Amino acid sequence: MSSGPRPAEGTVLSLLVLFEKSGGERYGLTLQTFEVVLEQVAVKYVPEATPRQKLEFWRDLKLEELALARACAAGHEAAWQAFLTRFREKLYDIARGITKEDSSARDLADSLYADLYGTSEREGRRVSRLNFYMGRGSLEGWLRTVLAQEFVNRYRKTKRLVSLEEQTEDGVQFSAAPAGPTSPLDSRLGAALDEALGQLTGEDRLVLASYYLDNRTLTEIGRMVGVHESTISRRLEKMLKALRKQVMAGLVSRGMNRGQAEEALEADVRYLQVDVTRKLQENRPAAFQQDKGSD
Repeated sequence: MSSGPRPAEGTVLSLLVLFEKSGGERYGLTLQTFEVVLEQVAVKYVPEATPRQKLEFWRDLKLEELALARACAAGHEAAWQAFLTRFREKLYDIARGITKEDSSARDLADSLYADLYGTSEREGRRVSRLNFYMGRGSLEGWLRTVLAQEFVNRYRKTKRLVSLEEQTEDGVQFSAAPAGPTSPLDSRLGAALDEALGQLTGEDRLVLASYYLDNRTLTEIGRMVGVHESTISRRLEKMLKALRKQVMAGLVSRGMNRGQAEEALEADVRYLQVDVTRKLQENRPAAFQQDKGSD
């Protein structure tokens, strides 16, 4: 039992309405456990909010999907069965879009189930990746990002890449998108990223192209531009953070609110029509082309 003050009667009634809307009871949750989940989300995103502000924030969450995800994480079998019914084939479809091959797609999707279900324990508590879903965007979109993370982290075993998790936090993921029809969301993200990359200096484009297109090491890049590899590392991190801010501003200026812009940046880049490779290649400094020829 909490030693803090009891919530006001109106807040309790509002929480009950939210809990009923979530359908959490059919997944094995209680009002008390769901309230703990909501408070965790509020602490992360609106830590200074008043009770009324928190209620308004909670109403905008994907409550049913949040309840389902957290019930799965807690090990409720009914929730897991509901999750599999709803998302099993979608996970395969998403994985197929990433890997472009059926057997690899099934292997990628299957590899995620243990992490989602929570087969391991830490300090006596079940460890499930679904505990990181916060209900701000769709559960399907979150799963798409998690699959993309797993795919890139696998790829890193044979190719030197910064992990997608680090790139999501520090900046925009850099990957060429496949050809195909462009949606309005993809177009806005592509235009904002294209604009941000266009504002880079020639040397910054050189560093990015060397690292992301040519898989050069930090040491090699440092030697090219005449600085230590640790300086290149810090420079890349600073550039990625600045690019993320510029892209966010570009998306907002193109009609997205901040939440939509954040979700767009968290989406799997393979579903976005953003040809970063083309942009970097078009803007390579001439000096870099000469340097490549000397290898």
